[in-house]
Amino acid sequence: MTILVLGGAGYIGSHTIYELIAEGYDVAAADNLSTGFKQALHPQARFYQLDIRDQAALNALFAQEKIAGVIHFAAFSQVGESMTDPLKYYDNNLAGTISLLKAMRQNNVNNIVFSSSAAVYGEPQTVPILEGDPTQPTNCYGETKLAMEKLMYWASQASGLRYVALRYFNACGAHPSGQIGEAHNPETHLIPLVLQAASGQRQKIAIFGNDYPTPDGTCIRDYIHVCDLAQAHILALQYLMAGGANNVFNLGSDVGFSVRQVIAAARQITGQPILAEVVAKRPGDPARLVASSAKAKQILNWQPQHSSLDEIIASAWKWHSSHPTGYVD
Repeated sequence: MTILVLGGAGYIGSHTIYELIAEGYDVAAADNLSTGFKQALHPQARFYQLDIRDQAALNALFAQEKIAGVIHFAAFSQVGESMTDPLKYYDNNLAGTISLLKAMRQNNVNNIVFSSSAAVYGEPQTVPILEGDPTQPTNCYGETKLAMEKLMYWASQASGLRYVALRYFNACGAHPSGQIGEAHNPETHLIPLVLQAASGQRQKIAIFGNDYPTPDGTCIRDYIHVCDLAQAHILALQYLMAGGANNVFNLGSDVGFSVRQVIAAARQITGQPILAEVVAKRPGDPARLVASSAKAKQILNWQPQHSSLDEIIASAWKWHSSHPTGYVD
C-alpha cells in the first residue's frame, strides 16, 4: 500500500518523503510545483504534477494508486501574502483540502495527517503553548489552517475520516546528506536569511526590534529540525493506521532561542562575521513563541533527535554552502 504525500516537492514534504522511503514505505508524491521543486523529490517516489483543486486529476491519482494514508502539505504559507491576498489562501488551502477530502471519501481512504501551524494560536496567553490553549489567529494564513482543522473535524463526524493535525513551530535545518534543504522565493525564514548573509548573498540581517521583554531584547522562537518534523508525520500516520483517534499535536523543541542567539550560533558555525542591523519592530510579532510538545512525546512516542541549535544551523549551512541558489541551476 502507498502513502500519498501532497506538497511532496516542498520543504517539509520532500524531507518527509526521504524519511518514509528510508523506512521502507512506498510513496507517491503530488505537487503543482508553484513553490516546490522537482529536484527535491526522492528518485524512488512516483511523482504526479497536479493541483489539489483539480478534482478530476485527484480522482485519477486515487484510482491509479492503492493509497493507505495521506500526508497533506499542499498549502500556501506566507503570512504577509495571506494578508494582502486572502482569497488566494482560502482558495488553495481550504478549497484544495475540500477537493482532497472528496477524493479520499470517494476512494474509501480514511487516514490523513496534515500540517497545521502554530499560527492558529495567534498571540499566546501563556508560554509554553499547549494544544488546549485558545486558537485566535492574527493573520489569514493561520485562519485558513484553523479552518482546515475544523473541516477535518466535521468531515470525520459525517464519515469514517480520521485525522491528525500537527501544529508546528519554526521548521528549519536540512537533510544530513545535504541533498535537499530549505529554498523559498522570497525567503522569509530567519535561519536561511542569516546564512545568506554568511555566504555573501545579502549584506546584513535585519533584527526586528531589540526591546522585547526577553533576556537580550529580541524575539524568542521555537526551532524544530525538519527531519524531526518528518518523523512526527510518520509516527502520526502509524498512530492512525493502528486505530488512533482524531488528535492535534504541537511540534516544537520545548526550547526557545532569540534572534541574537541564532545569529551568534551562525557566526560560530560558518566562521563569517554576519552583519546585523536593528530595525523597527514588525506589527504583531509576539515576544516569545515556544511549544509544549509533551503530548506528542507521550502519545506518538516522538523524540526529536536534532534539537540542538548548533546541529540545526550546521545542517542548514551544509545545504546552503553546496546549493547557494537553492534548486536553481
